[in-house]
Amino acid sequence: MFLSEKGELMKWISKNNKKPILLFSMIIIVIAGLLDLKYEGLFFRILPESIQQNLSTFFNK
Repeated sequence: MFLSEKGELMKWISKNNKKPILLFSMIIIVIAGLLDLKYEGLFFRILPESIQQNLSTFFNK
């Protein structure tokens, strides 16, 4: 559909569809971050131990 010609997708995005795509991307990033904290993923392990303990008690309630 949008990939019929070279660069059609980029033209479609650049015309008027930046805001919905940006909003969708931000929502996905926030959800991924929350899931990482809940299931103690990579970002969670980088945090200091005191913050990890606080988050563990918060998510385990």
